[in-house]
Amino acid sequence: MTDAPAPLAEPDIDRRLRGPVRVVGAGLLGASIGLALREKGVDVVLDDVSPAALALAVDYGAGRRPAPGDEPELVVVAVPPDVVAAVVERELATHPRAVVTDVASVKTGPLDRLRDAGADISRYIGSHPMAGRERSGPTAARADLFVGRPWVIAGHDAITYQRAAVVEDLALDVGATVVPMEPESHDLAVAYVSHAPQLVSTLMAARLREAPDGSLELAGGGVRDVTRIAASDPGLWVQIIGANAANIRPVLADLRDDLDQVLHALDDPDAQGAPRTIAETIAAGNRGVERLPGKHGTTKRFAQVVVLVDDTPGQIAALLTFIGEIGINLEDMRLEHSPGAPIGIVEVSVVPEQEQRLVEELEGRGWRIAAAWA
Repeated sequence: MTDAPAPLAEPDIDRRLRGPVRVVGAGLLGASIGLALREKGVDVVLDDVSPAALALAVDYGAGRRPAPGDEPELVVVAVPPDVVAAVVERELATHPRAVVTDVASVKTGPLDRLRDAGADISRYIGSHPMAGRERSGPTAARADLFVGRPWVIAGHDAITYQRAAVVEDLALDVGATVVPMEPESHDLAVAYVSHAPQLVSTLMAARLREAPDGSLELAGGGVRDVTRIAASDPGLWVQIIGANAANIRPVLADLRDDLDQVLHALDDPDAQGAPRTIAETIAAGNRGVERLPGKHGTTKRFAQVVVLVDDTPGQIAALLTFIGEIGINLEDMRLEHSPGAPIGIVEVSVVPEQEQRLVEELEGRGWRIAAAWA
């Protein structure tokens, strides 16, 4: 097996980065960035403290090994949170002509530590692609991991817009949507949309250890949705949660207060005020979900249509093809299938105005509809 990466793609006339781009850290994010940039014809230099991870990422075509004379225009640091600041400081010193960014999920800590160390932060700007997978490592990397996903660029006063523009070029070249934010605003935001949800999902999944024998055979979409992200790397999340503890704790404290009210209501569900507490809790959740942006960044509720499909090859493809042929645009889709079951469930989301027509068209073609609701 050779260490040479696959040949570079033909240069993309729409690409923004000239290259080379140095990526430090050959895990999921680093290798995915490498794959995406190489598809654009960008020269990617990979480095990693783990020789095995580096060899794998090179073999998968995410970039090449460092060579004497490399002068990157951009360095992307994709390493565990507890070493981000140290690696960024080293890369700033080693590559004095390059802008350096990192893709860690917390932004204020590294910036503060670099300031305290006297690093040249006029060439540093933190960023964070809001993308990932439950799997990790270079074997899980995908060139399309960032397509359509937000990529936060956390600006600060010590770097000029012109110099920081190369990080925006990176995000756009890999297909992401640029979201400018201040570091403090970013860290508060991810506490709500990523870090606290990770803990809530994990805590619920942990309760499944105590579930009675056989009860998990009844598991449907609800518990699967809530616990999907619980299959995450404990070591990585210890670092992330610790780095953003000041923002995560208030979210969880408010959640604890809400949970205490529900527990009090459940002590006597028929007592005066108990039904109202439960109803208002559910309604508050409805309002929170409605605030989540839908497709193209618009806040909008969609109608869900649940279709039953036979567990045979080609059924899902046929369903999606038919929906496209009748001119209805899918806003979202979820699949569910229990091992051994003869059917699967496909839940498709459409704008409410299209729900009735979709149901009629599907039923007219012989598809079985399990449920439809807005």
